[in-house]
Amino acid sequence: MNAQSHAETRRIFIALAPPDDAKAELERALGPAYEAYPRMRWNRIEDWHITLAFLGEVPAAAAALLGPPLAELAAAHPPLRLALRGGGHFDERVLWSGIDGDLDGLHVLAAEVRALVKECGIAFEGRPLRPHLTLARARRGDLASAVEAAAGLADFTGRPWRTERLHLVGSNFGRGPGPIHYRDIESWNLGGEDRILHEHAL
Repeated sequence: MNAQSHAETRRIFIALAPPDDAKAELERALGPAYEAYPRMRWNRIEDWHITLAFLGEVPAAAAALLGPPLAELAAAHPPLRLALRGGGHFDERVLWSGIDGDLDGLHVLAAEVRALVKECGIAFEGRPLRPHLTLARARRGDLASAVEAAAGLADFTGRPWRTERLHLVGSNFGRGPGPIHYRDIESWNLGGEDRILHEHAL
């Protein structure tokens, strides 16, 4: 993909993010797993997020259409009170931490976000919402690391926190086998009209 075609599309999703101190709590709880399973592909802490709608690769022009309606949605939606709790795994490969707190409100917000995306004419993965924070992925053939690391998080309960912003996030793809990083395109305060513009293009 040349530079021009890369600029014409974005791989994006809409998400919430825990505050730094809540992430620091979980980071401390993960200390033994970091040491025991260094070969797992650990996500960067600054990339931890709770996905509400994954849109995949979309034209940049279509992504730009989402800004104004997402700003209105965020301003009209009150903050949620959530917490990080426990851990689990998908298919013995993907390690995650669970979400606790106002899950009904979280599902309502996700449904509103997904309805907005459809109204904008953008197709996306319509999988049922399973609130979680993806932490790491085990390498192929490794059927123990994620399972054992999840067991180590069984008793973890983080402090409650308020969701501050709704984030429109883009993937920053490298040109090699390294990890995928994420960057905010824009974010908006929940329950307010303040808009934060992080970048114009990925």
